[in-house]
Amino acid sequence: MELLDNLMLGASVAATPQNLLYALAGCLVGTLIGMLPGLGPVATIAMLLPVTYNLPPTAALIMLASIYYGAQYGGSTTAILLKLPGESSSAVTVIDGHQMARQGRAGPALSAAAIGSFIAGSIGVLIVAALAVPLTQVAFQFGPAEYFSLMLLGLVGAIALSPDRIEKSLGLVVLGLLLSLAGTDVNSGTVRFSAGLPELMDGLEFTALAMGVFGLAEIVENLAQQRREPTAVQIAPVTGLLPTREDLRRMAPSILRGTAVGALLGVLPGAGVTLASFAGYTVEKKLSRHRHDMGGGAIEGVAGPESANNAAAQTNFIPLLTLGVPGSAVMALLLGAMVIQNIQPCPQVITSHPDIFWGLIVSMWIGNLMLVVLNLPLIGLWVRLLRIPYRVLYPAILVFCAVGAYGVRTSTADVLLLAGFGVAGYALIKLELSPVPLLLGFVLGPMLESSFRRTLMISQGDYTVFLQRPLSLGLLLAASALCILALLPRGGKPMTVALGEPLR
Repeated sequence: MELLDNLMLGASVAATPQNLLYALAGCLVGTLIGMLPGLGPVATIAMLLPVTYNLPPTAALIMLASIYYGAQYGGSTTAILLKLPGESSSAVTVIDGHQMARQGRAGPALSAAAIGSFIAGSIGVLIVAALAVPLTQVAFQFGPAEYFSLMLLGLVGAIALSPDRIEKSLGLVVLGLLLSLAGTDVNSGTVRFSAGLPELMDGLEFTALAMGVFGLAEIVENLAQQRREPTAVQIAPVTGLLPTREDLRRMAPSILRGTAVGALLGVLPGAGVTLASFAGYTVEKKLSRHRHDMGGGAIEGVAGPESANNAAAQTNFIPLLTLGVPGSAVMALLLGAMVIQNIQPCPQVITSHPDIFWGLIVSMWIGNLMLVVLNLPLIGLWVRLLRIPYRVLYPAILVFCAVGAYGVRTSTADVLLLAGFGVAGYALIKLELSPVPLLLGFVLGPMLESSFRRTLMISQGDYTVFLQRPLSLGLLLAASALCILALLPRGGKPMTVALGEPLR
């Protein structure tokens, strides 16, 4: 009954005209950026963070969340019609989805992606709602020592599960921690790491870092790639949209398997939707009754991975909303949005802001329903938008980034920081390094430091307090286990798919 009451509260918040409008806007933007190669949800949410300063907290989080899971829908459209995944999580959908399009079955393929995404997303929302209260009850036992251990576990997880070498990920996490220390120390009032610049007395601006490392860097790289390898848009024809009865019969078990795989992997820090989609495809290759057709246009090869990545997109919210720890780059950006809205990201958010918490959860289901209604009828419109030249689209986005960075604190220094972080992000791309550990280090750094110092103040400098408290000890042991896992040799070759690209 308590869960039902909470969902009713969330429905009363999410169903207001204002929040429905922002959910719709987020779904539209998410679908569009999911279709445009190179413009993923990370870059888009980073660029839209300045907009959230002037929005109500619930509306801001609903819009950003809608962009995130909306991108999972949009990426499948270009993967099926163009053999060009707009999102990395849709890369594996290309294998069977485009084969179906070439066989004149683009409609059933698009329907399988939409139906599987909706069912998996709906189940994912129910899992988030069901686990929220139990996990939060456990989190009420947390003190400063437990918070420190939890933040440390999050950082270790980002390092251990990163696709890069451990020393590179560790270096980026440490760099992010150091960048987060710039500004005025809240305890002593000492200005540190400011290089004598008064503009840095309040610290580095999160939006400038996020937009630079993810937004600007990705845009410049995609412009360079388009110049090196110009491609003509070849769109597969779309005839009937409705799948046959046989298609539905074959889709059903694939959707359920993909949902189970994605829901599990979405909770793990660092796993994310891309790994979930590849894992969903691998499961279908192993368990599907029609696995011998996989790669030649099997509908299971669309329904399985698309269900997995959307289930993971929903359960990815569990660590953030219940423990205050982001498990991916998008969740780190949403955590930043919560800080912008003066919402302390911690386990108590469910009791201190129940309207925001449950409103966001219910809006996820509403957003998934909107995406089904929007995606199939508007396929023709999305296809026409794909013809916009990149040389027109990306410069406009660069200007938007610069205006957004300036508008946060009305400081030209933030625009220069944006450019500097853009250069740094482009360098990371060229070095084939993921910027996610850097962002997580920057986001979790202040909370890690404050929890550490508060613990030592309470214990009067006794470092063993972290080992004396059972929950803190358990989290530290889990972090140690992840360290051992990361240090183990990673044998075997990288997983490859039919696209010829290694799974990084």
